[in-house]
Amino acid sequence: MYRRLEPYRFGLGEHWRRQIGDVSPTAFTRRIGGCEDLVRRLVKYAELDGHSGCVNTVSFNPTGELLVSGSDDQDIIVWNWANKTQVLSYISGHENNVFQARVMPYCDDRIIVSCAADGQVRSATILENGMVVTKKLAKHRGRAHKMAIEPGSSRIFYSCGEDGVVQHFDLREEKATKLLTCHQFGKNSGKPSRSRVVRLNVIVTHPINLNYFTVGGSDQYARVYDIRRLTANGSEMEDQPVETYAPKHLLGPGHDEHITCVAYSHQEELLVSYNDELIYLFDKSMSLGSSPHKNVEENEKEGDGGEASNQGNTQPQVYEGHRNHQTVKGVNFFGPNTEYVVSGSDCGRIFIWKKKGGKLVALMKGDDTVVNCLEPHPYATILATSGIEDTIKIWSPESERILDLPHDTDRIMRINKRRRESQANNIQLTPGLVRRLLLSRHLHMPNYNEGGTNTQVSFEGGYADDDGGVVDSDFDEDDSFEEGDIGNPRECIIS
Repeated sequence: MYRRLEPYRFGLGEHWRRQIGDVSPTAFTRRIGGCEDLVRRLVKYAELDGHSGCVNTVSFNPTGELLVSGSDDQDIIVWNWANKTQVLSYISGHENNVFQARVMPYCDDRIIVSCAADGQVRSATILENGMVVTKKLAKHRGRAHKMAIEPGSSRIFYSCGEDGVVQHFDLREEKATKLLTCHQFGKNSGKPSRSRVVRLNVIVTHPINLNYFTVGGSDQYARVYDIRRLTANGSEMEDQPVETYAPKHLLGPGHDEHITCVAYSHQEELLVSYNDELIYLFDKSMSLGSSPHKNVEENEKEGDGGEASNQGNTQPQVYEGHRNHQTVKGVNFFGPNTEYVVSGSDCGRIFIWKKKGGKLVALMKGDDTVVNCLEPHPYATILATSGIEDTIKIWSPESERILDLPHDTDRIMRINKRRRESQANNIQLTPGLVRRLLLSRHLHMPNYNEGGTNTQVSFEGGYADDDGGVVDSDFDEDDSFEEGDIGNPRECIIS
């Protein structure tokens, strides 16, 4: 009798079982699609050339037959990636770099939604005669980075932006609904501070519970919200997550690391990528609850008493070797059962790790400079990637032999680590930091007239809060937005 092989390893026996009908085609695809031998045969199948600027987004349609891309050139292109040809190209209507474009499911591939650096969220309808009609649905104050489509819905999706706002869209309605504005946690209270906005980079919906969605942005916490938790007036949601996630060493105040991307696995695990840090995989047991600062203090007290802290026994899986600094990197799962984790890097490489254990199994050169976007095919072992260059790469397991890691893999990983650690030791003198340093110096200057020290002063329109920071009457300087503001020019690519 044929003996089952261990996961990730397949030989002729598995193909023989498929031929004699011992395993269904669907089961065969899902089982062999995650085989390591197949992943280690990935080579560049196609390079799609049609944009005249950085390609900031690539996504397959639900069937996987088409690929949609958006770029700094403000165009959106629909590709037949297998034939390496363009199906359709149209002007998006955006006034700045397109950051994401996705095909809505169950619409015969005729509705594409997009968001961009101009803050707009738009829809495009492809008519029977091939003409495209675009429409502005809403606008964020600042850049709109990501959208999340409700699983199984042809009409409902969400968007997030650097204004910290999450919006809900139903294409059957005329306007979007503002759900909430995400704020940072107060250092003492553990509750969201109404003056400190989290600039959101990413939003994803839960793969099973449609009431949950997760956001990440300019601090270290991935926040899970429940759409059923409304304010007293019932018009908006409470800015209080039901769950939060962050690695133990990034908990509490004083961290500059922030989230660039999150993703859900089929097993409801949450994958989080940090700027100039690493990638972490969390399961439900690692949740910090709704008030992480409060829980950290309680866990520290329990730890002093010899009891295990909330994350003392279960640490997230870590994936390292890449570097996420120059641009806002994406991260994703790969394989029919999300067996792998994939990320781009500032070194232009594509890293593929086993999800379980974090072993690096493949390393490919995807760009001369930076790789940002990684989109797995919905059911085949195919990967689409893009970055600073104006082309899209399609990767397929066509190599006749199993490919080893490049001979300079260790050197590449060492360089990325050294540069990441070097950057961590540098203090970024942002306007907000300079302001805080000047105010701190002013607060501690002796008051010679009274023989004491000042405890609280007015400074450039702000005041000192209970945590020792500077708070504007509306927003902190780094969190405010003007019309047309596109933020830091270094972050020109959003994946």
